Amino acid sequence: MQSSQLLKASKAEQFVDQSSSSLQRDTPLLHSSASSSIFWSKMRKNFLPMLVSAVVSCCLLLSGSSGATPADPQLEKRLSYTAVSDFKAFEYPVALAGLYANIGPNGAKDGGAASGVVIASPSNSNPDYLYTWIRDASLVYKYIIDRYVSGRDTTLLTGINNFVASMGRIQQVSNPSGTVSSGGLGEPKFLINEAAFTGGWGRPQRDGPALRATAIITFANYLISQSNTTYVRNTLWPILLLDLNYVSNNWNSTGFDLWEEVNGASFFTTAVQHRALRQGIALATALGDTTGVIATWTTQAQNIFCFLQSYWSASSGYIVANVNPGNGAIRSGKDANTVLTSIHTFDPAAGCDSKTFQPCSDKALANLKIYVDAFRSIWSINSAAAAGAAVATGRYPEDSYYGGNPWYLTTFAVSEQLYRAIQVWDSLGQGINITSISLPFFQQFNSAAVVGNLAAGSTAYTTMKTAILNWADAFALVAAKYTPSTGALSEQYSKSDGTPLSASDLTWSYAAVLTMFDARDGVTAESWGAASLTLPSTCSTGSSGGGGGDTGGGTGSTSTVTFKVTATTVWGENIYLTGNIAALTNWSTSSALGPLTNTNTYPVWWVTVTVPAATSFEYKYIRKSSTGAVTWESGSNRVSTSAAAGGSTTLNDTWK
Repeated sequence: MQSSQLLKASKAEQFVDQSSSSLQRDTPLLHSSASSSIFWSKMRKNFLPMLVSAVVSCCLLLSGSSGATPADPQLEKRLSYTAVSDFKAFEYPVALAGLYANIGPNGAKDGGAASGVVIASPSNSNPDYLYTWIRDASLVYKYIIDRYVSGRDTTLLTGINNFVASMGRIQQVSNPSGTVSSGGLGEPKFLINEAAFTGGWGRPQRDGPALRATAIITFANYLISQSNTTYVRNTLWPILLLDLNYVSNNWNSTGFDLWEEVNGASFFTTAVQHRALRQGIALATALGDTTGVIATWTTQAQNIFCFLQSYWSASSGYIVANVNPGNGAIRSGKDANTVLTSIHTFDPAAGCDSKTFQPCSDKALANLKIYVDAFRSIWSINSAAAAGAAVATGRYPEDSYYGGNPWYLTTFAVSEQLYRAIQVWDSLGQGINITSISLPFFQQFNSAAVVGNLAAGSTAYTTMKTAILNWADAFALVAAKYTPSTGALSEQYSKSDGTPLSASDLTWSYAAVLTMFDARDGVTAESWGAASLTLPSTCSTGSSGGGGGDTGGGTGSTSTVTFKVTATTVWGENIYLTGNIAALTNWSTSSALGPLTNTNTYPVWWVTVTVPAATSFEYKYIRKSSTGAVTWESGSNRVSTSAAAGGSTTLNDTWK
C-alpha cells in the first residue's frame, strides 16, 4: 500500500518533468542544457524536502481516491494550529502536491485528463466535478505562471505550455454556447478529454475568457522580457485575440455568475473583464498591433470601468455582487464574489484606489466587514465566536447548495484581501487612510477610530495594522482548524461541526490557500495599469458592436440623456434601448444598448447616453429573452429632444 502511494506521489512530480518540442523550438532562452540527472538533483534539493516535512500527509493525499470527500473518521481528524506560519509549514507542500495531482496528463488524481487539462476535483459522484472549468483552470494556472515567471520554480515551463496548447484546442470546440465565432468561448466547462459537455448547465459564463487571457498575458509579458516575442506572436496572441475580442463584444451581455446560479451581471465577471482588456491593450501596444483592436478595446475598457462603479451601493455601504438578475435570483448581494474580485484584480501600484476596488480601498474594506458579518449568526460553527472575531465564511448567506456551508476558498480569501491591504499600506508609506465609508471597518479594532489618516510609523498606525494582521491570521486559522490532518482540502466544511463536505481535493481550494500564503509573505504581484485609470465623465453600456455614444468625457456639441423605464421581467429577460440615431444604434436590435442597469432600482431600468445636442430623436425599449427573442414595446415610437450642448435630460418611462 505504501509503495503504491509513493508511486502516485512520484507521478504528481512528473508535472514538471515533461519535454515539449514545440516550445523548445520557439523558446530556446528558457531551457537549460543541464542533464536530467542535474534536473532531478535540483528537484531533490529544492522541492522534495518540502514534501518530506509532510510525507505522511502527502502519501494519504495522493492515494488516488476518485469519490467525494471521504467519511473515514481518520481523514476528518484535525491538527491544531496557533500560528499561520505553522499551518503554512505543513499545508503548503500538501496543497502544492494536491494542485499538481489534478492536472493532466500525469497528475496522480487527474482521472485520465488530457495534457494541460485542470480537473476541478477527482470527485466523480455526489458531486461530479470531474470536468475542467475554464474559470478554475485559469485561476490555477495564473498561480502556476506567477510561480514560474517570478523564478520561484523554473521547472514549470512544460506544464504551462501544455495548458496553453489545451486552451487553444478547447477554444475551437463547438459546444452548446456556440462555436468559436458565435459565442462558444462563453462555455463554462468541458469534459476532461477536451470534448464539449452537452448537458444542461448555467451558460454562458463570461468570466472564463477574461481569466484565461490574464493568465496567458502574464506568461506573454515574461517571454517578451526574455526577448521571445516570436512565440508570443505565433502561439499566444491568436488565443488572446479570440478571448479579448469576446470580452470586448460581450461584456454587457448577461451571463451566469461564478457560482453558476445568477443570470445577470456579476461584479466578479465585470472586474476581471476590465482587467483583461487593460492588459490586452498593453500587450497589443507592445507587439505593435495595427489591426485597430487597441482603439476598440480601449473604448470598451472605459465602458466596463464605468459599469463597474454601478455595483457599489452607497445606501447599503457594500458591493452588490449581482445586478440585472434576469432569472429572478434576487438576493442581498453580500457575496464572496466581491472579496474574490478584490484579490484577483489586485494591483500593488494602484494603492488603495476605490474605483478598481483595491484590497485596502475604503469600499473594499467596508464591503469586507459586511460580507463577514453576514455569516456570524446563521451557522452554529460560528456561534462561539466573540463579537468581531474571525468566523467561517461561505459564498453568500442565502446559499442552499449542500445545505449552505463555509467554503475553504472563501474563508482564505478574507485573509488574502487583508494581507494585500497591509502590504500596500507598508509599501506606500502613506499611512492608513480612514474615510467615512471605511470607518465601521476600522472601528472593529478601535472603537474610538475617527475619519483621518494614521501616519506611517506612528503608534496608532502600528497598533491598527497589527490588529488587522491578527484578524487576517484568525480567518486563516479558522479554515486551518477544519482542515483534516492530511491537509486535503475539499470544497466546503460543515456549518455545524466543520467536517469536510462536497467535492474532495478541490483544485481551486488548493490554489486559494497557496495564494493566501503568498499574500501573507508579501510575494510581489504584477501591476496591470489600474493606477493610471481615470473614469470618463459620461458612461455608456454600449458594446463594440453598437453605438453607445461618446464615452470620452468631452461635451462639444453633445448632451446626455438618461433613459429610465419601469418594466417587470421574468426569468432570462432583460431590457434594451434603441432608436433612430447612431447613438441609439439606428433601430438595431442586435446591437441595441443594454442590458440596461437596474442596480438597486428594479423594476426601473436605466442608461445614460451621449447624444447630439438639441436634436430630436425617436426611441423605443425592447425586451430580450434568454433565447435572444426580441419583443418591442407596443404603440408608436417615443419622441424626445436632447438638451443644449453640455446639458442633460432624464426621461422617465413605463413599458407599454
